[in-house]
Order: sequence, then C-alpha cells, then structure tokens
Amino acid sequence: MTHVLIVEDEVKIADVLRAYCEGETFQATVHHDGTHTVEWIATQKPDFVVLDLMLPGKDGLTICREVRQFSNVPILMLTARVDEIDCLLGLELGADDYVCKPFSPREVVARIKTIMRRASMPIVKTETNLLKFDGLCVDPEKFICTANDVAVDLTPVELRILAHLLHQPGRVFSRDAIIQAAYDDHRIVSDRTVDSHVKNLRRKIDEAGGNAEMIRSIYGVGYKLE
Repeated sequence: MTHVLIVEDEVKIADVLRAYCEGETFQATVHHDGTHTVEWIATQKPDFVVLDLMLPGKDGLTICREVRQFSNVPILMLTARVDEIDCLLGLELGADDYVCKPFSPREVVARIKTIMRRASMPIVKTETNLLKFDGLCVDPEKFICTANDVAVDLTPVELRILAHLLHQPGRVFSRDAIIQAAYDDHRIVSDRTVDSHVKNLRRKIDEAGGNAEMIRSIYGVGYKLE
C-alpha cells in the first residue's frame, strides 16, 4: 500500500486530502507542523510526501532541502504563494511538482498517481550511458538522438537540453538550470532562447514520429519531461 505523508497546517485541507488519498486505498499520515517531519521521513520512509510551503515549526522549503540530503522520495508542494521565485526555489531544491491553492483534492491525488507512475518507470541507463524514455534514446557522448528508432537531427545545444531533462523525468527544471546545462561556456542567453530551443526540439521529435508533447512547459518556471 502506498504510504502518503501529508504535511499541512490547515486542518480542513489536511482532512480532505487524507480522505481522498484513503479513497484511493493509499495509507495517509498527517502532520500539522513541520517540526519533526524530516526525522519522521528518515525513519518511516513514506512513498510520497505532500508538503505545504508555509508551515509552523519548520517551513516546507527547509524540509524539502533537508530531505533531499538523504532521500529521493517524491515531493508535491502545496502553496498559496504563487510568487514565481518561491515556486522556482521549491522545485530547484528537489520538489517534483507543485500545486497552488485553492486546488481540487482530485487534482492532488491525480498528481500523486502520475508522479508515482513515473517514479516506478524511470529512465533506462545502459552500459553505454544511453538515456531512454518513452521512445526517445539519447547518447550524450556520441551526440545521437532517436525517436522510435528514427534519427533526430539535433544541434549540440538541443541535445544537451534534452539529455538534461532525460536525466530526471518528471522534475521541473528552471530556464536558468537548463541554460547552465546547455551552454558550457557560461554565456548569457535569454529565457526566450531556451523557449526557442525547446520549440525546435518538439518540432524535430514530432517530425521523427516521437511524442513531442512529453516536453511540458510549466508556466513561470521552466520545463519538464513526462
């Protein structure tokens, strides 16, 4: 049984989320503050964490940062603060996704199921360091990419961007993180440049018969592969 930890200080929200999780036959545990959450995760090892950003005792960003020192447990952040920097910071600290309040509890449960499904089907790294996901295959060393065994002609920057996303499907990467991965000469490029590269990536994958929609845009943050 999937064990979901819900860390939410608003009792009504926590109770509703617990009820919906249990309706999906998940085991649900609730914390109303973050004081002992990190230690609890370390000892109890839940399968998933739903983590509010603003918590008494210890805030969600601090919890996320500390948990990522020892665990890759999937983390879905809840926030009423839609400020782009807060969302971006949470994701760069290692959260897998976020949902802004107010939200539908059905949406949260759907996100949990989607992220858990991705976690159970990670990318495949072969002896030759190939990266594979949903019909895509990338060899970063040889700069080769195929979609369903059809060659995709990518530029070096496009291939680096795709390989970066392939290393952690489901994780949202900011445009700054993508820029750092794509350009090894630390040049200054704009967010629009990243968007243009992603647009070209989608077009080329689609032309090769691959699933271009797997590269998802996350408004105000960046991109992820799913």
